[in-house]
Order: sequence, then C-alpha cells, then structure tokens
Amino acid sequence: MPMPPYPLSCYHPGCTRPAVYKIAARWSDGVTHELKTYALSCEECLADWARRSHAKQAACRLAAGETLEPPGIYELARGRRDQQLTRRPDLEAALGEAPRE
Repeated sequence: MPMPPYPLSCYHPGCTRPAVYKIAARWSDGVTHELKTYALSCEECLADWARRSHAKQAACRLAAGETLEPPGIYELARGRRDQQLTRRPDLEAALGEAPRE
C-alpha cells in the first residue's frame, strides 16, 4: 500500500519530528512475505528504536514454517511499497548492527 498523503511522525513518545526511517524485519509464513514493522523513526530517535526493535524481535515466538529476519533500517519514501524501500546497511553498521541481506 502506498504511503498516505499525511505526514508520518516518529513513534517515540513525545517526539513530533517526521519519521524518515522504518525499522522492520522480513517475515514469512512460507507463502506470504512482508516487512514486519517495529517502528517509524526520526533521525534523532533512530538508535533507541533500533535497539528496542532488536529486543522485540528476539522475544518473538514463531509458528512452524515462519521465518523472521533481524530488523533492518529502511528509508521511508512517499508512494513506495515496502519492497521498494531502500535498506540502509551503513546506518545499521554505524549503530553496531551487522548489515543483513
């Protein structure tokens, strides 16, 4: 689904800055594939949301046949679907997370 025409805000409580990144992990049940969103983040809150997202992913329990990759950082872009978002392994590395393909 394309991004809505209204601005998306950072998920951090009290933060009113626009979200510029999506922290998400590739999920599949063997038939369906999608990005599981953990957070939308501004530049300033990115490190905190990346850390929280990895903790949430580590706590996930998967059903038989499900796969869930570690969270990655993606640039939000109006009108682009999840599959078209640009992944930012450079930011992942800068935040201490190894880039994942």
